[in-house]
Amino acid sequence: MVTRFSHSDQRGFTLIELISVMVIIGVFFTVAIKKYDLLSDTAAQKALWEGVKELNAREILTWAKIKLSDTGWISDDDLFAKMDTDLGSDYLWIEGPTVSGCKLSFRSESIVLTRTASTTSSMGRWH
Repeated sequence: MVTRFSHSDQRGFTLIELISVMVIIGVFFTVAIKKYDLLSDTAAQKALWEGVKELNAREILTWAKIKLSDTGWISDDDLFAKMDTDLGSDYLWIEGPTVSGCKLSFRSESIVLTRTASTTSSMGRWH
C-alpha cells in the first residue's frame, strides 16, 4: 500500500513561526517604548526652556512698557507685579514665582530659575 501525503490542505502557521513573530514584535515594542520615553522627556525639557524664553520676552515687554509710561520705571517690585507669569496649564510654579526666582515645572521635568532684578537701565532676566 502506498501512502501519500497531501500538502494542499494544510493551513496556518507552525508554532515556531508564531513564536518568532511574537519575539520580533516584542523587541520592536520594547525599543519603541524606550524611544518614546526619551522623546517625551526631551520635549518636556525643551518646553521648559521655551517657557524661560517666554518669561524673558514678557520681562522685556513689561520693562519697555513701564519705561515708556508717564510714570517711568519706579522699582523692580513694581515691574514684577505688572508682569504676566502665567505660562499655561501645563506649567506649574512651585512656591512662586517670586521676584528672585522659583522652581518651574512642565509635566515631569522641572528647573530652578533665578531672576536678576531690573533697573532703570536694564530689564530683569530669568535664567
